[in-house]
Amino acid sequence: MFSAGFLRFGLPVAALVAAASGTLSAQEWKSGIEWQEPALVTPGTTDDAPPSDAIVLFDGTNLDAWHNGEKWKIQDGVAIPQETAITSKQSFGDMQLHLEWSAPTEIRGEGQGRGNSGCYLMGLYEVQVLDSFENPTYFDGQAGSIYKQTPPLANAMRKPGEWNYYDIIFNAPRFRSNGDVVKPGYVTLIQNGVLMLNHFELEGPTSFVDAPHYKPHAETGPISLQFHGDAVKFRNIWVREIKPPTGRRVSAPFNLEQKKKEEPKQEEKTETTAEEKK
Repeated sequence: MFSAGFLRFGLPVAALVAAASGTLSAQEWKSGIEWQEPALVTPGTTDDAPPSDAIVLFDGTNLDAWHNGEKWKIQDGVAIPQETAITSKQSFGDMQLHLEWSAPTEIRGEGQGRGNSGCYLMGLYEVQVLDSFENPTYFDGQAGSIYKQTPPLANAMRKPGEWNYYDIIFNAPRFRSNGDVVKPGYVTLIQNGVLMLNHFELEGPTSFVDAPHYKPHAETGPISLQFHGDAVKFRNIWVREIKPPTGRRVSAPFNLEQKKKEEPKQEEKTETTAEEKK
């Protein structure tokens, strides 16, 4: 007997009978796309170490991968801003960016005047770097914000002198030939294991004086680290370029026909005659 629980879902009685008898089989759905095998990537020895396909921009030894890198100070494997911003010599579009930074241990200033720097994606879109540990400021200007566009989802700052980990997923904007936006840019940020920006839709490049608005630009651009006069420290900077999976459609989507299971044959029983029993 079938319980009322089956009937509440509106299953036909024939389907219930088939399910009970074991003759109903699911049909596997197929997309019709033939995918290429994903690239093999060897993870780093730790979760913050660069994987095998990463482009290392700073490993603690030199800033040769950056324009104006010679102007910054390198001490004990960390880079300290001096004189000017530095800009990566290589340009990137969609990417995974890892960088680590530490606010100065000497507490000077307050608000935006304390431990200030910034990471500019494509040289245009700023993810704020600021000492936001017990340092109130406007929320769309604190650490982990997209400057002047959105606050972060949380304040996950460590104390000055301790290291903060930024893991950024960036999807670059796309433009038509006439300058119209096909797709805006998006930023996801995890700081110290805490989600700070969740696929935030960029409104345009960062500006201190102008409202953000898009202007067409190339599909790739450099990474820039800001000099704001504060001795913020940086280390372990690497990038992975994001490339979508590739495949080709070989058919329309379809369901695989499942082969019906053959019922085992029962042996025929023969009647024994009275004479055979003797």
